Amino acid sequence: MIGFCPLASGSKGNCIYFGTQNTKILIDAGISAKVIKERLASIGVDLKDIDAILITHEHTDHIRGLQTLGLKMGIPVFANSETAKGIYAALNEAPKFKIFSTGETFEFGDLEIHPFSIQHDTLDPVAFTIKTGGIKVGFCADIGFATTLVKNQLQECDYLYVEANHQPSMVHASARPMVYKQRVLSRQGHLSNEDCAELILHILHPKLKHIHLAHLSSECNSPELALQIVQSKLQGVEVKISIAYQEKPSEPIYF
Repeated sequence: MIGFCPLASGSKGNCIYFGTQNTKILIDAGISAKVIKERLASIGVDLKDIDAILITHEHTDHIRGLQTLGLKMGIPVFANSETAKGIYAALNEAPKFKIFSTGETFEFGDLEIHPFSIQHDTLDPVAFTIKTGGIKVGFCADIGFATTLVKNQLQECDYLYVEANHQPSMVHASARPMVYKQRVLSRQGHLSNEDCAELILHILHPKLKHIHLAHLSSECNSPELALQIVQSKLQGVEVKISIAYQEKPSEPIYF
């Protein structure tokens, strides 16, 4: 498949496929290798063809599959040095790391990849923009606050994968412990539906073709609510919006 497809998105695990004719990668590997293999097969991609894995940060729901993919299969793992330390601490073993510097663009195959800093409660979390063949795609989730840097980096994207994690009123009303509520609602936590919509409004431009709303909370949000809030903010704007699902591959984007 030439394009990209979210394979899993949410607190139970995150993984995105991105591929061209020459280069095929995963962004995060937070579900089991078995499930990644099955979901890749459903979009016509063989796990053996994956050239590398980009990691945003070291939380378990982003690195669970590395035990098999990185250590047993030897697929190279791209991460910054702090995240690599976190992965090593979690796995007690080092996969084949390729270390990048946050804020510095690097090339891999025919991809131009730019990792940039985001607000989240990990060692050195990043989001990515990827350019290939004149197309720019932004992947930005697990973000507590959309900084000026984030808004600048996501300018001029043709496609966008962005977090719409929760509805604050549902977080407050949930049975979750206070420490969870404070974390999710903080600037180091996750982006709300309204804040997601405001971010999209800030970076909206005529060539933006499709937006995946990502990392929805299963308890403190719903696909219908996230879509309703974001679409209501974008009234009159012609851009397709869909949900990045937890339990199944989401709508694929073909280049």
